[in-house]
Amino acid sequence: MRRGRTVPAMTTINNRLTGALAVTTAALVGIAGTAVPASAAAAAKPGSAGLGDRLYPLLGNGGYDVTNYNLRLKHPAKTPTQKVTGSVTISAVATQSLSRFNLDFAGNGVGSVYVNGKAARFTRSGGELVVTPASYLPKGKGFWVTVNDFTATPVSAAKGEPEGFIATRDGTVLAGQPNTAHNLFPSNDHPRDKATYTIAVTVPSGWKGVASGKLLKTTTAGGYVTSTYREAKPMASELAQIVAGDFVVQNRKAVGGVPIRDVFPRRLASKLTGKAAIERSQMSWLTKKVGAYPFENYGSLVIEADLGFALETQTLSLYDTNVFSLPGYVLNPIMAHELAHQWYGNSVAPAAWSDVWLNEGHATWYEMLYASDTKTFKKYTGLANREAYFKAVYQLGDRFRAQYGPVAKPKNAKTVWNVFNPNVYDGGALALYALQQKIGAKKFAKLEREWAKKYKGKSASTAQFIALASKVSGKNLKPFLTNWLYGKKTPAMPGKNWKVLKASATATSAADALVFPNRAHLLSGHEH
Repeated sequence: MRRGRTVPAMTTINNRLTGALAVTTAALVGIAGTAVPASAAAAAKPGSAGLGDRLYPLLGNGGYDVTNYNLRLKHPAKTPTQKVTGSVTISAVATQSLSRFNLDFAGNGVGSVYVNGKAARFTRSGGELVVTPASYLPKGKGFWVTVNDFTATPVSAAKGEPEGFIATRDGTVLAGQPNTAHNLFPSNDHPRDKATYTIAVTVPSGWKGVASGKLLKTTTAGGYVTSTYREAKPMASELAQIVAGDFVVQNRKAVGGVPIRDVFPRRLASKLTGKAAIERSQMSWLTKKVGAYPFENYGSLVIEADLGFALETQTLSLYDTNVFSLPGYVLNPIMAHELAHQWYGNSVAPAAWSDVWLNEGHATWYEMLYASDTKTFKKYTGLANREAYFKAVYQLGDRFRAQYGPVAKPKNAKTVWNVFNPNVYDGGALALYALQQKIGAKKFAKLEREWAKKYKGKSASTAQFIALASKVSGKNLKPFLTNWLYGKKTPAMPGKNWKVLKASATATSAADALVFPNRAHLLSGHEH
């Protein structure tokens, strides 16, 4: 995030599909067909209603690991604010013997739930869908759960800084980071549990359905068009993108074998397509620095809205028209930020939301490096160069830590901006700068590549970053990075003229605006 301020008769079809897949799926995931001892069933326990994330304790669910989502959504009419219907089949493996388990879901309603092809009991509790299967699920065994005929209603983008399932003038999009993807569909909504996805979007003829991943097929029937996409690389639920509405797809020439596709409102496409073209050269620039692009394709999605942020939804970064109206020396570094997230934050996801600096610190690092390399840094930041920027951030270090918490330990999640705060962006980039000074530019560049390679398709923690940095550098960096990432005070920086202002009750955002005058447009919100 860049900071800135299914078809008709769906139930019948899904029930038939559930039954037809039962034998095949059982063979694939290894479900035992024999009777189990009563003692084994008695030992089964409910899965936890959350993964215990420090910032979002009830986000995600315990007791199982999702391997794949088969998600089907239908938009009945050409009305962006309408209620949509859907069904999802989730393949998973039990990590404990389960008597029941939860899914995250905050939509309107649920029609029915099946586990391994058998009807299951379910209840709703806040944002939790509590599922009790007909028989317990053994530890280590695969299972699948189908939630039929769930419904969800988008939030209007006109309400300001919306998140989750969003309606715009032209249709709907998804902006699920960090904890609102389950406003649209049932999931294990935490980046620690990544999975592959097949997403089928059914819309009335004349509308367009687009989703993360590669287009597999498009079919038409009864006045509806269904577009099916496959995201074959693991994806966190909060990064899924699902577009439905009066949009067009602009396909561009591939870059290094990576297809580029952009999605725009039909009525605005001619005005937007030229501005998005920069992503092709940015792809070349970034792959040279950090290695091969980790997904099947990439592109930009632009909507007419006032989101207050840009968002790195996987393979299709989301922007609003406010961002795309900015001059190129501002827009282009923001786009570089979102592209960098495809490596840092998407391919390598945070193990916990306290690790969000691994996303935002890295993306801000490459945002600033791009502005420097394209000789627009001063126009973008109002500062002479990257060293001047890092010194300005350093000055505010203690104020940032006092107001928001340490870089790798945001104080709380009372609002999304408490988590996505300046200290995980600018402070995170500053910590990377300090690390580069400590180990040297060559080893730092090697670390950046190794981090993206070693944890590709996985979720990783700050502790794992510290361990890899120590290995690559040949030094024990735990004390050094612990101070930078968890200390209440800003550590000393090598070199002259590195001064920290005293922490005070003065609004940090006001000081930030003075230090970064040409980035004032970013201070009312965030870029994820």
